[in-house]
Amino acid sequence: MIANIHIGWAHQFPTFTISLRKAAIWLLPNKWIENGDWISSGEIDIMETRGNKELIKPNGQNIGTPLLNTNLHWGANAQTNRYAQTHYETTIPEGFAQAYHKYQVEWTPDFIKFSLDDREIGKVTPPSGGFWELGNLEKTRLPNPWRGSSKMAPFDAEFYLILNLAVGGYFFPDQADNRSGKKPWSRTSPYRIGMTDFWRNRQQWIPTWNLGTDDSHLKVDYVRVWAI
Repeated sequence: MIANIHIGWAHQFPTFTISLRKAAIWLLPNKWIENGDWISSGEIDIMETRGNKELIKPNGQNIGTPLLNTNLHWGANAQTNRYAQTHYETTIPEGFAQAYHKYQVEWTPDFIKFSLDDREIGKVTPPSGGFWELGNLEKTRLPNPWRGSSKMAPFDAEFYLILNLAVGGYFFPDQADNRSGKKPWSRTSPYRIGMTDFWRNRQQWIPTWNLGTDDSHLKVDYVRVWAI
């Protein structure tokens, strides 16, 4: 289940500041590049968090509400997604669901910078050869979908802002322990079977949502956009 709020703003190189409690904020292209797909057209994840207060990996890391992920998705195709080169994480002990925070991205013709509450957490400055050179994609022997574009391609086109609240999906590793029972679906299950398993096991997770309170709500304080 996914609830999306699409902000009707498409622009090149804006600066965003968004204040909210938990969930995710993405920027997706207004349209895919010609003969391209999702990855070659780019995705900007301003922030992503998981709603579990405790979601513990086997190594002891809590990847629940205390962890914030931000990254770019880009590549010649889905198989050459180089997001790991432009992925950043930061944590706060109390988690990101307890108060409003400012999630910020500065997007210019030269770089993309991510910040949390006015503190920089990651910056991507591609070389003169652009993201094709940054990802060493020449070795893939695939055609360059950004040939003839600026060094910021695919992030030199119009993108839309999406505020996203989702349930389930592939963002939750199977081996993580949320302290309330076994994960009620598998990442390897076919899509519809995974959704069915999740719903059939609802008595496991519904009590943790604290329905009737704000605990399970997506709350947005404001969205601010500056064009440069």
